Amino acid sequence: MAVRAIRGATTASENTREAIIGATLELIEEIEEKNDLKRADSISIIFTVTNDLTAVFPAAAAREMGLTFVPLLDMAAPAIDNSLEKCIRIMIYINTDKTKEDITHVYLRGAKVLRPDLAE
Repeated sequence: MAVRAIRGATTASENTREAIIGATLELIEEIEEKNDLKRADSISIIFTVTNDLTAVFPAAAAREMGLTFVPLLDMAAPAIDNSLEKCIRIMIYINTDKTKEDITHVYLRGAKVLRPDLAE
């Protein structure tokens, strides 16, 4: 078994609790599905948000979906000129037997432009 990281990102439609929670839930669920994750596989999750998302922490979405024993950390992304707006990024550390090549990173909504090579 090894520790691996899964990356992903999405965008919220607006700076509201509902939009941020909804986008974060969608992202986590897609990562879990694409990687056949069980909740017990998760070690920790780091979220970053752009400075235009202030209504709620993305970690609140993870707590709402039952990730109560996984350490979560929210951070502000650096303010970079011309960067993607309303962006939520995630890095999930997991215990797994999968190789790095077997991990599926997930980019949704407007965040597909960040990694078009990985976006479906």
